[in-house]
Amino acid sequence: MKSTRVPKPKAEKPPSLVQPCDAEELRWKMQPVQLAIARRAYELFEKRNREHGHDWEDWFRAESELLRPVSIMTHESAERLSLHVNVFGFAENELLISVEPRRVAILGQKELVTAETGAGEIEYIDWYPDQVLRLIDLPIEIDPEGAVVELQTGMLKFELPKAAKQVTEAGVAAA
Repeated sequence: MKSTRVPKPKAEKPPSLVQPCDAEELRWKMQPVQLAIARRAYELFEKRNREHGHDWEDWFRAESELLRPVSIMTHESAERLSLHVNVFGFAENELLISVEPRRVAILGQKELVTAETGAGEIEYIDWYPDQVLRLIDLPIEIDPEGAVVELQTGMLKFELPKAAKQVTEAGVAAA
């Protein structure tokens, strides 16, 4: 009997640190995405002959058409808040984040992916929806200066230390 080799599993790419950008700068960069959602929600409103009472439905449908869904897992300990945000398919250079005392903002926009076919034609690979926009309101106040953000295998991992006034000397969260 011949023995067969089992291929070695590929080593996971080490996490890369993601540097948060200025919150105000990120708000400006979010505006085109927010305007596109508003325009699409208005189109849906007009398509229904301007029937009122469905504004939230229109907005959520527009978001689902234009934005990729993002799942979030949170864990809170006495000293920190941890967030794991699924941004599968986005590279580090396609993500912008900001960390504020009560909010985390994530904006992701895929770069246009093209491939050349055998006939010399350019083919566009559709990642629709190709963007992420997520504002996460935090349940506690954190210290943005101590935040560590890593991207590893499609998961943004936030380690957010609690603000000093929320942690007592005993290491228990203050009321």
